[in-house]
Amino acid sequence: MARSFVLVFAVLGMLAPSSRAEWPAPKAPVIPAADGYVVIPDVAVPPDPARSYRAIFDASRGAANPKQLVPALNNAGSELNAFGVAGVGRSHIKFAVVFHGAALDALLDDDHYKAKFGVANPNLPVLQQFKKAGVELFVCGQNLASDHIDPKTLSPDVTVASDALIVLIVYQNRGYALLSF
Repeated sequence: MARSFVLVFAVLGMLAPSSRAEWPAPKAPVIPAADGYVVIPDVAVPPDPARSYRAIFDASRGAANPKQLVPALNNAGSELNAFGVAGVGRSHIKFAVVFHGAALDALLDDDHYKAKFGVANPNLPVLQQFKKAGVELFVCGQNLASDHIDPKTLSPDVTVASDALIVLIVYQNRGYALLSF
């Protein structure tokens, strides 16, 4: 009797319509290591190729795993991919990222990152891609000084700024949206 119920439920399960939607694969044309963008038809507030977009990314969190990108790089890269898929030209995208706190590890050169985590730094190629895409990359000089970090141990793709908070204030005063990760 119990087997009959199991068989009936199995058959009903096969007949029930699936609630799982099929979506196209995400596309990552600008920053391949970051999350891709899925084009969704007829959405509210789609990216507009005729508009300009300015954002400052506050990078203060480290990656959950040293083999992963820090959240700010992944999210900024994801948005670059979104705009790229939507046909927004790079001249219409003004992004900056300022690193401080736990996100500083993302900037370590490969030798220092390997010494600390035992793996190659996955953020370095992405930093290079950001530079090619015109993204400004800053590191907090105050954080470097307080943690006694030699700027020579960091990626050459970042510029030492006086202070992360000053960078955030200045860019917000210039009309950049603040996005914190």
